[in-house]
Amino acid sequence: MAPAPTILTLLLGITVASCSAPQPEKELPHPAGHPEIVENLRADLEQQRHPADGGGRAWISQAEPEMVRAGERGRWTIEYEVGPEGISEGGTVFLQVSLWWGWSTPQTVEPSAPGYTVVETDAHGVALEAATIDQQLLAIRIAGRDLEPGERLTIDYGAGAAGATADRFAESESRFWIAVDGDGDGYRGLLADSPSIAVSAGPARRLLLLVPSTATPGDELELRAVALDLAGNAGPEVDDTCTLQAQPGIEMPASFTLQTDSGSLATIPFTSADEGIVRLQAQCSSGLEAESNPLMVSSEELPILWGDLHGHSALSDGTGTPKDYFSYARDIAALDVVALTDHDHWGMPYLSQSPDLWQEILDQVDAFHDPPDLVTLHGYEWTNWTHGHRHVLYFDDSRDLLSSVDPRYDSPPKLWDALRGRLALTFAHHSAGGPVAVDWSIPPDPVLEPLTEIVSVHGSSEAPDSPRSIYSPLAGNFVRDVLDHGYRLGFVGSGDSHDGHPGLAHVSSPTGGLAAILTGNRTRAGVLSALRARRVYATNGPRIVLRTSLDGHRMGSTFPAPGTGILRFLVSSEQPIERIDIIRPNRPILQIIGDGGRSSSFEGSIDGLEPGGYLYLRVVQTDDGAAWSSPFFFD
Repeated sequence: MAPAPTILTLLLGITVASCSAPQPEKELPHPAGHPEIVENLRADLEQQRHPADGGGRAWISQAEPEMVRAGERGRWTIEYEVGPEGISEGGTVFLQVSLWWGWSTPQTVEPSAPGYTVVETDAHGVALEAATIDQQLLAIRIAGRDLEPGERLTIDYGAGAAGATADRFAESESRFWIAVDGDGDGYRGLLADSPSIAVSAGPARRLLLLVPSTATPGDELELRAVALDLAGNAGPEVDDTCTLQAQPGIEMPASFTLQTDSGSLATIPFTSADEGIVRLQAQCSSGLEAESNPLMVSSEELPILWGDLHGHSALSDGTGTPKDYFSYARDIAALDVVALTDHDHWGMPYLSQSPDLWQEILDQVDAFHDPPDLVTLHGYEWTNWTHGHRHVLYFDDSRDLLSSVDPRYDSPPKLWDALRGRLALTFAHHSAGGPVAVDWSIPPDPVLEPLTEIVSVHGSSEAPDSPRSIYSPLAGNFVRDVLDHGYRLGFVGSGDSHDGHPGLAHVSSPTGGLAAILTGNRTRAGVLSALRARRVYATNGPRIVLRTSLDGHRMGSTFPAPGTGILRFLVSSEQPIERIDIIRPNRPILQIIGDGGRSSSFEGSIDGLEPGGYLYLRVVQTDDGAAWSSPFFFD
């Protein structure tokens, strides 16, 4: 392993603290899940729609301003024209703005409050009864008489002095969803061509510097410099000159420019020098400044590929188009591996009912797949509200969307049976709580599910003592409980981002997630091989370099229990290291306390390595940024 500036050796009397590890549960809990959601989704599927449901067309006739910036206020006038089937008296037209990221809820009560909406029609004899019925949802009930084909409604959203606040995340197609219940039976249909607007980035407030995390001496590399707004949106207006600083031995230009017409980003070539840890700094004339993630230069170590294997676009419940998503992953976050995993049956239009939308995702996956520079994966989220959510990734040309509400695939064993024999993996996520806990009473398939996503924007499902732990946890359902039960799972992080920022979900959220994949084979086959071997570790966003071995075995390995073994690790972090935890079952957690530095290494003898046990590392920065190695498992 490459040397590090600080050597921490357990045998030489470094500062070590012990804390108690939770005792394993005798039985894993059985989460109740949300079967009522499943029942409602299936009832909606089975309901026969009236021909008038979802009829008509809509467009934006006026927008003030013409281009709104993220988080700012505007006013939008939407015209709706009734379709050929008309709308019965008692039917309803709905305006649904994005649920997720700060759009003002349309309301008709307070003219001085944000989201005030005026609804009118020139159809004589028709009365409109408009009311907010849910978050970001306005219902306009038709009274007096039927609306005839071709008659129109005008929906003036943001008509008051306060206007309406736009999405805090930039996107090229932010939808104003219009839905119609044409016969008044309570079931509505979406207008497939509901109008959209573009939301641009706010002012430049952040500078981000990204470099590869690994290289060999003499490699020709690139520094990615990106200006972002406060929410992590790309493309803010900028005209900046920035100077670069690096330690001796790095060959690179002295400066670079950031300009709006070049996407507010720059790629700067540089050459690595001697072995060690490299960090690059930049300072711009505007006052923006940043330091890069650490780069480990070594001729011995496997490369680290950074992946975000789980995220969403506006085709389910996120922000932006699939093209926006992959562009951000490649151009802004400089990811090596990425998957878009929109929900099978959740959000506004359901992918499982929308072959054209599913095809749009597949087409963008193919368009951006460009190994060795970027590996893209086909995938989706199996959004099961009974047994917990999993995302499915394909590493070949498989493209089947196996819906979680389809009785053929509505349990994990049924899903795995359908995937068996394919180059595919499934990943349980937010498993300890959050939106829905995973039912760990069903053992993960050892071939199709060798890993679990332990951290994302929802928080960490690793253990109750984890930094930035998940909300609404279920006692006994953390991943460490699962390991104590005998399951053998490696660890990945991924964003589960809904903000259109794969690879950088932690920029605008308290936590995020990344998968550090250890492989020199930058293909789908190479990524799959590393994941199946559990040659991967997780972080909650920062690009922490973590290397570890136990008696010469790599992380994720299974081997005979040595009783006592020699543990080695090297860590290089973005922020000062608070502690490094060595975690084993039924043993105190060994805590190696940081000395204020950002790099450390360790070599020492560790006992308690018994048959059926495991050992993994948890690195915690002073800002609660963290990394978790995949465990070593003992036969």
